[in-house]
Amino acid sequence: MSEKRTASLQARKTKGSEGEPEGSRSSRLLDIGLPVGVFILFLLAWEAVVVLAQIPPYILPAPSVIGATIVKDWPLLSASLMVTLTITFEALALAIVGGVGLAILLAQSRWIERAFLPFAIILQVTPVIAIAPLLLVWLEPSTAVLVCAFIVAFFPILSNTALGLASTDHNLLDLFELYRASRWKQLIWLRLPAALPYFFSGLRIAGGLALIGAIVAELAAGAAGQGTGLAFRITEAGFRLNIPRMFAALTLISLTGIAIYALFALLSKLALGRWHDSARERER
Repeated sequence: MSEKRTASLQARKTKGSEGEPEGSRSSRLLDIGLPVGVFILFLLAWEAVVVLAQIPPYILPAPSVIGATIVKDWPLLSASLMVTLTITFEALALAIVGGVGLAILLAQSRWIERAFLPFAIILQVTPVIAIAPLLLVWLEPSTAVLVCAFIVAFFPILSNTALGLASTDHNLLDLFELYRASRWKQLIWLRLPAALPYFFSGLRIAGGLALIGAIVAELAAGAAGQGTGLAFRITEAGFRLNIPRMFAALTLISLTGIAIYALFALLSKLALGRWHDSARERER
């Protein structure tokens, strides 16, 4: 019996080292295939309802009409998509630098945290749609849109990174202090690695919020926002009653949000997959 168990364990180890277990592969295929299948069924049902009820495109276009509109208007929509993407990633980059930097600063002292954290909370709880018209008075339209997107993306990165820095194992901190490690070494070698899972969690949230902030600010800017992003195309299509183009722009926004989330989820898995329990699969 002991020999059989040993052989079985060796076989499992060999299988785990050479490739994925069959159960894990089927689980991943199910995780991908199930939502895709449900979404395809939803599109088919939408198409059938529009065709059978003979709903005109200016009220509710069918998915096929939306797809044809994306292909037909792709030169126009792709240019607007690039404008929106540029604003989103610029705002996200500023939010990462500002959020992580301020989180490290807050982690150094309770007094600094008490002094600056209320201002970050005020930025978070104030609706960006209320700030946007005021920023348009003070700033250039393109800069105002960038600031709005930055504001909504800033707090998730700040709060999650600060939480991660504060959640460092106290026993490990005591060990570093026992060996007289400087605060700089504690930060680089212990606290920042411990905060990485929290940072990536905030990054996944902030990526979608930066896109939302850019869209909301573009809508508030209206005709003043001369960058002609996707939000401007939605407004323009609404004025012209070009509802298929409006749905096409909305579809591109949704797909962009999904792509941003998937990108940061992949980065999180690549960064944490080999060493952190949150990204590693449970061994069976």
